[in-house]
Amino acid sequence: MAEDFYQVLGVARTASAEEVKKAYRKQAKQHHPDMNPGNKAAEEKFKQLSAAFEVLGDARKRKLYDEFGEDAAKFGFDDKKAEAYRAYRSQTTARGGGYPGGMGGFGGGMAEGMDLNDLLEQLLGRSRGGGGGFGMDEEPGFGFDGGGTRRGPARGQDITSRLQVTLAEAVRGTERSVALSRPGRCKTCDGKGTRGAPATCGTCGGTGRLRRGPFQSACTSCGGSGTVAPPCATCSGSGLVEETARLTVKIPPGVHTGSQVRLAGQGAAGARGGAAGDLFFEVEVAEHPLVRREGDDLYLDLPITVPEAMLGAEVKVPTFDGEVTVTLPPGSQSGRKMRLRGKGVPSLKGQGRGDLYLTLKVMVPEADGSEAARAAAEAIRAAYRTDVRSEVRL
Repeated sequence: MAEDFYQVLGVARTASAEEVKKAYRKQAKQHHPDMNPGNKAAEEKFKQLSAAFEVLGDARKRKLYDEFGEDAAKFGFDDKKAEAYRAYRSQTTARGGGYPGGMGGFGGGMAEGMDLNDLLEQLLGRSRGGGGGFGMDEEPGFGFDGGGTRRGPARGQDITSRLQVTLAEAVRGTERSVALSRPGRCKTCDGKGTRGAPATCGTCGGTGRLRRGPFQSACTSCGGSGTVAPPCATCSGSGLVEETARLTVKIPPGVHTGSQVRLAGQGAAGARGGAAGDLFFEVEVAEHPLVRREGDDLYLDLPITVPEAMLGAEVKVPTFDGEVTVTLPPGSQSGRKMRLRGKGVPSLKGQGRGDLYLTLKVMVPEADGSEAARAAAEAIRAAYRTDVRSEVRL
């Protein structure tokens, strides 16, 4: 059994999303391969942390993981397949069959000898073929009929990966060149998994079906086709081979942590020549050392000198669109806020953009003990007409 993701990150099951993120960042920095060159143990730990955070850092996946445990990954965190099993479990319980599995696995609710994929194929076949009916819409190209028999190409799985960008890249938009491993179509057999002339399957006698207790499922030898052919030596009959893809990802202006960028048809290759799934990049915007973001608005502390605060001035202010000139009114106090309209983050929906808010911070010069500095300070002291602490009362 795989190690519990919560234990991997060292957080409680009730941990908030922010607590999960903090735990991941702390340990990922400690075990990152760049920080531990040649340390295989640290590299393995980093992979475990990344796998755990990919699930627990996603609210939808975390919900399914909390309900089904590691089995959720077996059906790709697919909501429809999860719903199919819930319906099966409900019917089993209503018939008095019970549900001994509980959270973290499906337990003993299945017929003996039937694995999770067999069960899901049967349930999804019923929902689309009209036998039992769970009220689910058919997913194009899934490839099962009402008896659980495989009927042609199946769409490949979607793949989700993480991509971190800077705040500047999130504001302006950017392009990233990425490399990732994914199941690709075998070029030797064109994804069919076989080479040579097919013959009648000896396991199912050409029917393509096997009966296991109360269920029928696709024949495991022929995949439901009723015929078998010599498996392709390159892919060992799967039709899929691991490949490294190099892709360009366009990040639109205005993305925020949690935004998804979809690359259609760039996911896992489909079985038996089916269409490939999609590739999703979940964006994480790194924190900026000077600029804070709230929604589409940006906040920046702007240091100014004592003369600029007293007399007013025109000062240069950096923005992600370039430098702008801001006029400071005479008598500006530390903490005063100024707004630069339209200098924030573009709306991801294309409806305008946020503002940049400046907070003035009056910087007093460091005392160097010189007569000039003392004279300047005395002159400023003489300029005060009232006690600045006159209204400070407890």
